[in-house]
Amino acid sequence: MGVRNKHKKNIWTHEINDIVRGMCGGFLFGTPLLYTMEVWWIGSIAKPSMVMLAIALTFIVVFLLNRTEGFRKRRHGTRPYEALTDTVEAIAIGIACSALILLLLQELTSETSLREILGKIVFESVPFTLGVALANQFLGDTRGEINSDRQTKSQENKLTGNYISDELYATFADIGATIIGAIVIAFNIAPTDEIPMLAAAVSPPRLIAIIAVSLLISYAIVFEAGFSDQRKRKQQRGLFQRPISETIMSYLVSLIAAAFMLWFFQKLTINDPWRMWLEYTLLLGLPGTIGGAAGRLAI
Repeated sequence: MGVRNKHKKNIWTHEINDIVRGMCGGFLFGTPLLYTMEVWWIGSIAKPSMVMLAIALTFIVVFLLNRTEGFRKRRHGTRPYEALTDTVEAIAIGIACSALILLLLQELTSETSLREILGKIVFESVPFTLGVALANQFLGDTRGEINSDRQTKSQENKLTGNYISDELYATFADIGATIIGAIVIAFNIAPTDEIPMLAAAVSPPRLIAIIAVSLLISYAIVFEAGFSDQRKRKQQRGLFQRPISETIMSYLVSLIAAAFMLWFFQKLTINDPWRMWLEYTLLLGLPGTIGGAAGRLAI
């Protein structure tokens, strides 16, 4: 009986891990398009036939991707019926994630018509769903000989007294990677009119929710999704290298990068009120934080 319960528990654990991995892949690939007003407009005026066509084409592409890799970690090749169920689940994850972000950005409200809601969610969920299906293929765990060599080098540094310098190197490497990743994403969004447009309608509770979601997504991508060298990152002991402190530090760095991009593209000036700086920066900080998490995965 105990063995059976343990087996069920392991099944649910693997299922949750797979869903988290798929969600994180979706956020990495789909978030920038969520800040594109043209997609909002296309979704709001799309005819039911176009919405169904978008779903059908997404299903075909994701099914083919799931036949090769997908977002689940399996030792053996994916059977056709497994690819079919994975495709349905990937589309469901993409729809749920895109709906969540659209709600946070107040692109979906109680006054939005059902037809407009469905159109926006479906069209925005396409890149999310593709990100779910590509989660393992592009962001799979890369532990192996390279990771083993790094651990050996770290142990040697402890013995030779270079452990502090190793910690500082890891910390500055993370900060640099976060800045680069955040700027890459923010650079595509900061010069557009989406941020001022969203800030005009944002409320303090929404901003708090955006902060919470940004931190949660960043933590999940780096420490829970099973992507590149996750176990190694959890064992790091730099100045800000513990999971919680690293997530908070990276979020603050991403906010600084987002604010700089807004200033660089003259969306904000020194004379603007602090509340305007706060609203714009937090709104751009969400995709910037996701970009920063992707940058940390790359090092």
